Amino acid sequence: MHQINDFHMGLFSLEGKNAVVTGGNSGLGQAFSTALAKGGANVMAVSIVDDDGETKELIEGCGKEYRFVKADITADGECKRVIDECVNTWGSIDILINCAGLSINVEDVTKYTRKEWDKMVAVNLTAAFEMTHEACKYMIPQKSGKIINIGSLYTFLGGQWSPAYAATKHGIAGLAKAMCDELAQFNIQVNTIAPGYFATKLTEKTRSDAKRNAEILAHIPANRWGDLYDLMGACVFLSSSASDYVNGHVLTVDGGFLMR
Repeated sequence: MHQINDFHMGLFSLEGKNAVVTGGNSGLGQAFSTALAKGGANVMAVSIVDDDGETKELIEGCGKEYRFVKADITADGECKRVIDECVNTWGSIDILINCAGLSINVEDVTKYTRKEWDKMVAVNLTAAFEMTHEACKYMIPQKSGKIINIGSLYTFLGGQWSPAYAATKHGIAGLAKAMCDELAQFNIQVNTIAPGYFATKLTEKTRSDAKRNAEILAHIPANRWGDLYDLMGACVFLSSSASDYVNGHVLTVDGGFLMR
């Protein structure tokens, strides 16, 4: 048992840790990767999209090692290959962030087919399960690990025009809750970060629509879109020893959107 005097800011350090971030070289994933490096971790970013070198520059600018693995994590054997490569490169897998995601919108629910559904479930949910499954093969024997699934506001809300997106984002939080129940005994914490509306390349079109932008801002008590910077502290906290007694939690980073 620890005493309150045992608490120190070094608990937030990620020094010596090795992390895998799916979708880690762009958008939200790039922010998570950078946060981990600033905390002290080496980072392996995984994506089906070619790496442009920007994330490498950010990570190495923090004095940490960066690796990029191009992989389709919905393909057989690819999740195992990624996790094994992390361990073979650095000796351990200490942090896994399941950030890779896909959203396919169809304005008429009767036109939303099994094809769209299956593709989104494969990327958003099944791949996260497989990545976790493979990471745990190493985390359980070492009796430590941090796994963070990335949800969204649609972890809580309905998903008009994209039933699969809402279903998978509900599911990603459910997966974390289910896995943490089994893995906590091995000192492995599994949690979810649910970002709100963030200013990224993917939201440029929405932000440039004056009517839609005003509707969103009217729903955010903070009265602004989130900056990627706003996610980084949550990532470091849930990846560090400071959160060793936090399990199955869904941490919203949304400027208060869900409260209004």
